Amino acid sequence: MTTETADTAEAADIKAIADVVATVERTQRAKDAEGFLALFHPDALWTTAHGKVLIGFDAIAEFTRAVLPAATWDGEVTYEVAHAQFLRPDVAAVKVRQVYHSPSGDTEGAPLYVMTKQDDGRWLLHACQNTEVRAD
Repeated sequence: MTTETADTAEAADIKAIADVVATVERTQRAKDAEGFLALFHPDALWTTAHGKVLIGFDAIAEFTRAVLPAATWDGEVTYEVAHAQFLRPDVAAVKVRQVYHSPSGDTEGAPLYVMTKQDDGRWLLHACQNTEVRAD
């Protein structure tokens, strides 16, 4: 693979990763549990901002289906890729800037998504830690 081809492939992967993060934002805003769950690898693990550890798709799905549709918030949330680092061509560590915009002021989260590229080219969430950023 030439450097130019590798650069083009990496740029395409970065865009695909950013699209997954944008879909996280869209599905969270819409309270779309099934759309959100479609982003996860079957063997995924997820740790919520409050430290709840969910191992495997079934645990993530049960939690998401119970919590997301009933979630209430005053404002909206935005997600953006702050940094993506390829650990291998098919594994990326993705640091996300998550901002909750509310009438009482903004608060932040700093999720880390380890994403894996599937044989069909899709990037999926595989190991994720959603961390609250404290202002203190």
